[in-house]
Amino acid sequence: MQVNLDIFGQVNNQQVDLITIQNSRQTSIQITNYGCIVTSIKTEDRNHHIDDIVLGYESLDKYVQGHPFFGAIAGRFANRINNGRFSIDGKLYQLECNEVTTNQHLHGGNKGFDKYVWAYDIEENTDKIMVHFHRVSVDNESGYPGNLFVTHSIGLDENNQIYYDFRAITDKPTIVNLANHSYYNLSGYNHSSIVDHELKVFSDFYTPVNGKLIPTGEILSVSGTHLDFREFAKIGDNMRKHPTGEIDHNFILKGEMFNKDYKFAAELYDPNSGRCMTVITTQPALQIYNGSKLSNKCWIGRNGFRYESFQGICFETQHYPDSPNFVHFPSCLLKPNHVYEQKNIHKLAVR
Repeated sequence: MQVNLDIFGQVNNQQVDLITIQNSRQTSIQITNYGCIVTSIKTEDRNHHIDDIVLGYESLDKYVQGHPFFGAIAGRFANRINNGRFSIDGKLYQLECNEVTTNQHLHGGNKGFDKYVWAYDIEENTDKIMVHFHRVSVDNESGYPGNLFVTHSIGLDENNQIYYDFRAITDKPTIVNLANHSYYNLSGYNHSSIVDHELKVFSDFYTPVNGKLIPTGEILSVSGTHLDFREFAKIGDNMRKHPTGEIDHNFILKGEMFNKDYKFAAELYDPNSGRCMTVITTQPALQIYNGSKLSNKCWIGRNGFRYESFQGICFETQHYPDSPNFVHFPSCLLKPNHVYEQKNIHKLAVR
């Protein structure tokens, strides 16, 4: 295992670094302390050819100019909150409604956790290297109550496991829902789209949404829908069962345990390269987004490659969207003297 540091640039006179972690199996990840963004994940295919399997940029300037959460942390509350409103102990809080297409609160607002420079420490072990990013989200930041002390740890080990861990404490009751928002393409970011990837999701039910992508409160079976990935299915085949081909839905994980700490969330396989990825988590749900809206704007990525719709797929392990407004959804309330802690592993392999 080895780790290298490079200067990536500056944001508001704060230095931004690019951290590269590599293991002995030629797998590497690059992370920047601006928004805890995973800018690159390189790994071998079945023929030992190395590709970068996440969508991203080669420069800090492009991230600062704006992007659809390529590789970034989403928070203080990942996903959407209806009309940006929620209540705690009878007090109503109003957040900004920053998603233009739906007029809903999304991923923490106009300046969510993805737009801050984080302090960090590096933990080096013989078989794993972790980067612990940390910051204080101050009381009323983006309208959220409480000073939130957050640590987001990202790492890589010798078994080709990528870690996305979250920990937070607060001095006032607040809501917390944190997620990584990487877009994966196991063929390589500049190869074919993800429609020929095969996907399995460990979920029998999902939360349907209204026209503004806010949950209706119902919990429905995936059976007979384009969201039925209970067995491996080609993503494109399922997309053709829906008028738009869009997948941007919250899957309720059924709790099939990987081990005593983690449950299975999803498995992704690319027959072309032989790469596969298993997602395991402590979270109750998984938002899957197939990048359907990427063509709505012009996103020019590495080496001048344009990211089009369905070029990458996101696996956002998290609590349900709009959780604060549904008492039958798992609670995302964090109180003082309690700890928010969630862990996720994306395990890479070939077959």
